[in-house]
Amino acid sequence: MPGPVIQAPAVSAREAEVLTLLGEHLSNAEIATRLFISVRTAESHVSSLLRKLGLPDRRALARHAAELARTEEPRRAPALPTPLTAFIGRARERGELAEAVASHRLVTVTGPGGVGKTRLALAVAADVAGDFPDGVWFVDLVPVTEPGRVGAAVAAAVGVGEQRGRGIDDAVPAALADRRALLVLDNCEQVRDGVAPFLERLLTACPRLRVLVTSRVRLTVPFERVFPVPPLSRAGGDSSEAVALFLDRAAAAGRLPGPEVGEGVVAVCERLGGMALAIELAAARCSTLGLDGLVAGLSDQLRILAGGPRASDRHRSVRAVLDWSHDLLEPPDQALLRRVAVFVAPFTADAAAGIAGFAPLDPDGVADGLGRLAEHSLLAVTPSATGTRYQALETIRQYGTERLTGAGELTDVRSRHLGWCLAGADALAGAGGADRRARFDAVAEDMRAALAWAAEQPERRADAHRLALSLAGLAFTRNLLGEAQQRLEQAARLADADAAAVALRHAAAVAGCRGLGDDMFRLHRAAAEAARRAGDAAGAGRDLATAATVAYRFSSLFTRVPSAEEAAALLAEAREPAGDAPAAEAAIALAEAAVVADAFGAVQGDTDNTARETVGFAERAVELARRAGDPVAESAALDALSGARSWAGEPFAAAAAARRRIDVLTSASPSPAGPHEPPSFPAGTHEPTSSPAGSHEPTSFPAGSRELIDAPARTHELVDALAMAAGTALGVGALPEARRWGGRLAGHPLLAEAGHHATSWLLVADALTGDAGEVLAGSVRFLDAWERSGRGRSFSLGPAAASVAMIHGLRGDHDARRTWLAIVDEAGAGPEHRRGYGAVFDATVLLHHGDADAALERVAPEPEQVWKWVCWIWLHWYAALRAEAAVLAGHPDARDRIASARIVTAGNPVASAQVDRAEALLDGDLPRRLAVAAAFEAAGCRYQAARTLVLAGGEHAAAGEAALAGLGLAPGAAR
Repeated sequence: MPGPVIQAPAVSAREAEVLTLLGEHLSNAEIATRLFISVRTAESHVSSLLRKLGLPDRRALARHAAELARTEEPRRAPALPTPLTAFIGRARERGELAEAVASHRLVTVTGPGGVGKTRLALAVAADVAGDFPDGVWFVDLVPVTEPGRVGAAVAAAVGVGEQRGRGIDDAVPAALADRRALLVLDNCEQVRDGVAPFLERLLTACPRLRVLVTSRVRLTVPFERVFPVPPLSRAGGDSSEAVALFLDRAAAAGRLPGPEVGEGVVAVCERLGGMALAIELAAARCSTLGLDGLVAGLSDQLRILAGGPRASDRHRSVRAVLDWSHDLLEPPDQALLRRVAVFVAPFTADAAAGIAGFAPLDPDGVADGLGRLAEHSLLAVTPSATGTRYQALETIRQYGTERLTGAGELTDVRSRHLGWCLAGADALAGAGGADRRARFDAVAEDMRAALAWAAEQPERRADAHRLALSLAGLAFTRNLLGEAQQRLEQAARLADADAAAVALRHAAAVAGCRGLGDDMFRLHRAAAEAARRAGDAAGAGRDLATAATVAYRFSSLFTRVPSAEEAAALLAEAREPAGDAPAAEAAIALAEAAVVADAFGAVQGDTDNTARETVGFAERAVELARRAGDPVAESAALDALSGARSWAGEPFAAAAAARRRIDVLTSASPSPAGPHEPPSFPAGTHEPTSSPAGSHEPTSFPAGSRELIDAPARTHELVDALAMAAGTALGVGALPEARRWGGRLAGHPLLAEAGHHATSWLLVADALTGDAGEVLAGSVRFLDAWERSGRGRSFSLGPAAASVAMIHGLRGDHDARRTWLAIVDEAGAGPEHRRGYGAVFDATVLLHHGDADAALERVAPEPEQVWKWVCWIWLHWYAALRAEAAVLAGHPDARDRIASARIVTAGNPVASAQVDRAEALLDGDLPRRLAVAAAFEAAGCRYQAARTLVLAGGEHAAAGEAALAGLGLAPGAAR
């Protein structure tokens, strides 16, 4: 039967804040930024809320938060931009568009610039928000200059982080798959080639999602319903919608025309064709020109429209009013308007002064000029955490760009904008602080736009390469790993062959951080080709060897696993040009350990490899990497040695090699937290890394970005090292150490959006310790992240899920156990579960409930028969369980099994204690059983300590059952 039910404590004030932000569908990283806490703390609050509120997953929490908000604030508006002016008119269109959104999956609001598409879409989104309990999100695509970044923009708005093993375009559909939500995409025309395929995939995967799009042209995709927006109605004379808009905006500008001028206003609105932007610009001038001056000025401007088609008139009326508004400006303000058009995101007065403040403009007068442009409705003023920012509507920005071209200033101003972005990137690279993320977000789109322009200018190629590298480093620290890889590949295309090889190697490291084996393999091969073009034979040999190693070392991360023949061919090719360069020799030695000796136990590997030979290959790779002075390569070689020692049945040596990896990675640049504290990148400041020998790194890097660029390889290696250190510590019964490394892994920023990978080894450690509360809390984060990531499969996910199933079994909750065993089947690998960790966890549950015969059957094979599945970290556990099951089941060979297990488990405090307990049970030795209980307690294995007391019987059994209940476990059976 299940363990005792404990009254859930009340939700704390901080948890209430987290719950509110979950209702806004923010990611853990975004919650952390908003509340100035760590990502790990945010994740802990989410797990605590799930446990306290008894909810199954993060989506249920978000729904619960939304329900609370509706109860407490019935008129609470959705998370949409708040316009600074009232929405006027369009009652008919508003109702019809709302009906269209309710009836169609995708509605595209079309019309020329300035007709009022965005304001109508926002008003309707607010009207229908109550029909979408899972969220309403607004995405402004104006700053997005690359079609391939549409998915990233949507992900940022929705609060979806990158998921390990998949791109951001895959993560968004997975996160929204079962949500009844509304997505509003504004200004899609300039990236229509990216919007159309993205929405087609999104709507196919998310049947309950609705999308409302604004665009000057239709998308031409399935499901699309086009909703053309007409100009504002002029029917009704001075009571028309167009007149109402004019009067409202004129009043806001400081002068409301009286009733005696109503006919003049009607005439102005008619001449402007009911175009909302044109009416607003005209109304903003009414207070200074008066209605007479306004009519006279517009009459001159609009005379050019005579004779044109009506639809064309409407298009051209906005242009005519923009020309008229522009001509009314003083020359300095005209220059300012066209120059600030290079900004794609809201900008500060200081930024505008730096870019636009040259003759005829005085930099000191830029701030006043921005104010005048805002007064004339040519710029919008938006408050921000860092001060006042300005932004032009897209129509006005495009107009300003045309004027910039006409004035012959386009190249000069874009070059200044590029320089501003480069300087900003350098400043961010060398800065820290809690607001670093927000400061990057404020300028990131301008950096992307500057890079897109510079990349097309042959004379700016060097600057484009520099900005791509800087943006890659900054994106990596922001946990935008997909963009970091993209920018490094872009930098490679912009560089000469020598620098291209370097960028591609770093891109491969980022792909490793993302869990994309195919990309790692592709990029290392591309780096080899670039090195070959640069005449760097040793570098090419190293890259080819690394590609061969990746094929084996990370075989579980591939969608198409390279064949053994393909990897062997790469290794043979690598040997030819490598020469005696230390880095290349080390890389080839590691590839030999991987491909020839299968040190990593790869998918392609041979189960009959010779363990001792494998150790020799790995030891040679470690020594050569050490001589080369490359900590990343040495860590990789130690990983091979750890695996080889494991295959040789030497778990203590395997654990030692895994620990050495962390020492190697941190000792080159000691962390302030101490030699065993893993560096905190990608968050915070980064530690410099020595370049691999023979890598021919470029001599010139963006200021402050050297560490950011180097971070991916070290980060990838460190995260893997933490996982292996935790796993191998479990293998030798070092439970406190396993929990320490598992906790470091769980809190690593790289895994902020991959809670299933982050918590995997901590779950196993807590389960073997017997801490049901920690396991159940951690399992919520694990399951939520696993489901959001697309329910992928990994060698570490299976043991984690199986450990949760074991805890449910020890609690007597067999329905929950069956649920988690089904997750094991989907998340893990079959052979490892059947023969390795599954046998260990299943036998533990069976023994706990007194079914010794079934437990004996579960671990029936000799370790040698299932060696590859049990001799990694499960060998000691497996051998000890076989001995105990044999005793409790009365097997005739029980004493022989105890003797055999004692040899295997020597030095493991938990497994040795279990073997001692088996012998004490066989001999009926009560004092020894009590001594074993103390040994378990000293080893940090409270579950086995409590169970030993139960097995001791008599008065000790009651104490054992009480201890089990304190752990949240069922009493079990004495025999």
